[in-house]
Amino acid sequence: MFIHGSGQINAVDSTVQVIAYWDKLEKQTFSISNEKVKIQAGDTITRDLTRYEVDITVLDSTQNEYVLNWYYHDYVVESDNEMIMKLSSIIEHMNVQIKTDEMGTLIEVINWHDIRDFIYKGTSMLKQELKDIAGIEDMIQKYEVMYNSKEAIEANAINEISQFHYFHGLNYKMWEEHSYDTQLANMYGGAPFDASVEFWLDDINNEEDHATFRMHQTIDSVQLTDETYRYLSKMAGEMQITLPSRAEFPAVHHQTWLASVIHESGWPLYSVQTREITSGDIIQSEECIIFLK
Repeated sequence: MFIHGSGQINAVDSTVQVIAYWDKLEKQTFSISNEKVKIQAGDTITRDLTRYEVDITVLDSTQNEYVLNWYYHDYVVESDNEMIMKLSSIIEHMNVQIKTDEMGTLIEVINWHDIRDFIYKGTSMLKQELKDIAGIEDMIQKYEVMYNSKEAIEANAINEISQFHYFHGLNYKMWEEHSYDTQLANMYGGAPFDASVEFWLDDINNEEDHATFRMHQTIDSVQLTDETYRYLSKMAGEMQITLPSRAEFPAVHHQTWLASVIHESGWPLYSVQTREITSGDIIQSEECIIFLK
């Protein structure tokens, strides 16, 4: 690992501006892990862990933008769910090209057609391989929806890239909290959810030339509970089972925490994002860890 500094940390007034200072053809390798856990009444029901590496190469660097290529490789999957293992294997050797502004703020996915075709080639092979399993085509089609358009890919399929670039582009002062209200995509297909976000500069390490940033996001619980209940009611009707009344249905809470240690060159050194959904005695958590090798 070799990264050069740029002086975006100001020790005098405890401010940091997160700006990308990346050279054309510069390459850094990151290890990424994604762990999903479901807990009910204190017992772990399911656990899926995926580890892989990404080579990030600066394909182009101009005064106004960067073009980066993310190359995914060396996937290792730990899961009792064979379908998760099969779908994860599709991503091996995929390239994702993105554009950022001059600060490193994510703008768009460039090669979405290539990504879609790459995924569809893999899912086509899976459909043939697993054709004797009942309902397999519907399951795979739900996965394909995440990649069927530029908008879908940017909203659903590049979470680790969004996490990587989350804090770029702003000027932060130590412990000064920024907040805003936003809307997030509804995974059930209805109207977007209202959400509140707070983020701040938490620590400056002048000796190591890096700073730590944090974010906390909360989705409106009433909206989320209503949509979850509507979806489960529909499923219950199809399966001919009975749900409790809406008044008896436990509230659903969805929170996200993000902490990133970013070098003054603009390269993240370490980043961890945790999403947690709770309802009654059920906790579903997803943790994504990214670190520079």
